[in-house]
Amino acid sequence: MLVTGTSGSGKSTLASLVARTLRLSYVEMDSLFHGPQWTPRPEFEDDVRRFVKGDAWATEWQYRLARPVLLEHADTLVWLDHPRHVVMRRVTVRTAVRRLRRQELWNGNVEPPLRTVFTDPEHLLRWAWKSHTRTGERVREVLRGEHADRLAVVRLRGQREVDQWRSGPLRRAAERGEESVR
Repeated sequence: MLVTGTSGSGKSTLASLVARTLRLSYVEMDSLFHGPQWTPRPEFEDDVRRFVKGDAWATEWQYRLARPVLLEHADTLVWLDHPRHVVMRRVTVRTAVRRLRRQELWNGNVEPPLRTVFTDPEHLLRWAWKSHTRTGERVREVLRGEHADRLAVVRLRGQREVDQWRSGPLRRAAERGEESVR
């Protein structure tokens, strides 16, 4: 199962929760992608290919190189389609808290100084703003493409729908011992 959405939408949180609820394998794509000092890990693609060959799993649908591989092996795509203002509030608070706490993220990395939002064109906050509409475009492309007939897409617009899905279809799938939620 894949979870997609823009940065700050809750992809990792939901994918991890789905994995725990359905007893699936889980790996956070960011932990595979980011090496020390935010450099891409050369093993990333191989790690993704190894992960998807395992038993039932859940993860985030992100990174240009990984998306096709993940999509080829997934049966469900959960699309977190939150309004931009919700995502921006979440990603701003998350980024600030991580920076102030100097929280280690992946492979020794921490959030850069908050002032870099003004100096780094690829800063996460700027990225979240610029890329918000791209997720929807990618999902619509999938729905028109070769995987459309075998891939269930669950579109959740806002936290209320996420909570309803978690307490409804996801909970029922867990009670039945299923590995996917359609």
